[in-house]
Amino acid sequence: MRCPFCGYGKSRVVDTTHDAHGNIRRRRECLQCHQRFSTYERVLRSKPMLIKSDGTREAFDREKLLRGIRIACWKRPVSATALERLVEEIETRLQAMGKPEVPSRVVGDMVMEGLKHLDQVAYIRYAIVYLGLDDLISIRDEINRLLETD
Repeated sequence: MRCPFCGYGKSRVVDTTHDAHGNIRRRRECLQCHQRFSTYERVLRSKPMLIKSDGTREAFDREKLLRGIRIACWKRPVSATALERLVEEIETRLQAMGKPEVPSRVVGDMVMEGLKHLDQVAYIRYAIVYLGLDDLISIRDEINRLLETD
């Protein structure tokens, strides 16, 4: 691991922590300049292909998913940590399925379920696009369904 400060190629591990998803954070110290920095390790698991509604296939893209959720949560009181946690949870659930291909609808449903608990306004924003709600009556019906489940 090269030091991000001086570029020296050797460092020592000062501390190691693990999270619930198997990721590893290592705190390191450069053996030359003695600056400290963190590195993160994630287990690389195979990610399923998503089968879109038109039949095309697309590789699961974590960043694309996060971008879509961020748009739904724009100017809402939802922390970046909560968004990362939701995406991590969805990715973990997809990998746990162990299937090489999954309908994209499954991912959309997971996002809807997560947003329902995270922020109801973001849920409605996402639902308008995901469910194709194109008039006020259908949007009102979705809001009523959301209110009934609370």
